[in-house]
Amino acid sequence: MLTTTKVETFKNLIDGSWSESQSGQTFSSINPANKEEIVGIFQASNEEDVRQAIEAASRAFPEWAATSPSKRAAILNKAADIMEQSVDTLAEELTREEGKHVNDARNEVIRSAQTLRFYAVEGQTFTGETFPHDDPNMKVSTEREPLGVVSVITPWNFPISIPARKIAPALITGNTVVFKPSSDTPLIAFRLVEALLDAGIPKGVINFVTGKSSDIGDLLVTHEAIKAVTFTGSTAAGEDIHSKSSFSTRTQMELGGKNPIIIMEDADLDLAATLTINGAFALTGQACTGTSRVIVMKSIKEVFINKLIEKTKNLKIGNGFEEGVKIGPVANNRQLKNILNYIDIGTREGANLVYGGKQITDGEYAKGYYVEPAIFTDVQPDMRIAREEIFGPVVAVIEVSTYEEAMEIANGVDYGLSASIVTNNLKVANEFTKNIQAGTVKVNRTTTGNLMNAPFGGFKNSSTATFRESGRVGLEFFSQVKTVYVGY
Repeated sequence: MLTTTKVETFKNLIDGSWSESQSGQTFSSINPANKEEIVGIFQASNEEDVRQAIEAASRAFPEWAATSPSKRAAILNKAADIMEQSVDTLAEELTREEGKHVNDARNEVIRSAQTLRFYAVEGQTFTGETFPHDDPNMKVSTEREPLGVVSVITPWNFPISIPARKIAPALITGNTVVFKPSSDTPLIAFRLVEALLDAGIPKGVINFVTGKSSDIGDLLVTHEAIKAVTFTGSTAAGEDIHSKSSFSTRTQMELGGKNPIIIMEDADLDLAATLTINGAFALTGQACTGTSRVIVMKSIKEVFINKLIEKTKNLKIGNGFEEGVKIGPVANNRQLKNILNYIDIGTREGANLVYGGKQITDGEYAKGYYVEPAIFTDVQPDMRIAREEIFGPVVAVIEVSTYEEAMEIANGVDYGLSASIVTNNLKVANEFTKNIQAGTVKVNRTTTGNLMNAPFGGFKNSSTATFRESGRVGLEFFSQVKTVYVGY
């Protein structure tokens, strides 16, 4: 039975005011570690809510675009202050809503505040150029201008840090925002918007609507006032958004991955096993850069797999508030069923499930969406578990005999988000960084994780191959260039 005692109902933010949906309907956000607990009740928005939010953002745009960069930066910095002052409370809410360990949740909140500060600084130095030419009585330069209203559509796995790295650069460059978070994690997204509002952001500059993408997603993409859409999620959803957007609407997509780690003969195998586990099983494998393919040399395969299994056995599974837990619940029942389905597919395809892969339902586990991490060996490159994104704690170990074979397999999928190699050979490492088809390339590090001040994005079906997120280049998507010729 769902726990409904003292559950707060949260509203949309439209034109500076908190409001209920025109639909009159709501939905519940559920704790994945205890599906009997309701974290909060949220608005099941309809298209009229979205239309009002877009119109509010359109009205607010001229004044916000004319606001000085220092004033915009001050709001981002104050919002960061507010978040940091409440970091423990926000981390607790994030864990209750998404399931990751509270320490990871705390780090995510801190990083999100740091992201606001980063763009508050970088946005004040993001400007055009002056160009040399032969006319002594003319000046040629470029200016950067905001686009207008931006739709921000985000997933549940990093439910505050991904919105922060999209919303902060959008705001500092003078755009207004309509923000729709995942329906699995609307509370922590609400808190980010609340911090910006409490920091003094003018009404209509940021608008917040919750609800199903099937109900409101199309209008967020197709409305004539939407000048850009920034989205993180599945490749299928990204393709749908990209196809529906107008010719003049910019799109920025951070999509799926099937990320490999290559283990060479000279690798430190303890390090290799640790990196694999951290990349594959941390955050319960629910990271777009998570390690899902392990390409290992035949001569060291047996030793490596033994180390991988032994280290995996030591991982504690449980509620994100328990000390020492390394693997929490998956985000929802839909995700659990998808992971278990792929484990069944791998077995039927002929791969050898050497560890884990079972749903955990004993005792307190019965209240949540728990699954053992799964390790498959004897995986062939054409198997579905070696080609399709699972988004869970499942790794496919693929045996190879040469570096060339490893690279062919690593590059032989539709995705190209992140990749890593474990080796002490500098020549091999250098060749790998040149030849791997991935937007994030690592040597002796996990496939997961990226700096807030470095570009992030993928190749092939992991991106739209347009604009990168994060870092200073993350500002480029949200501005357009005007070239100005002035004769004297």
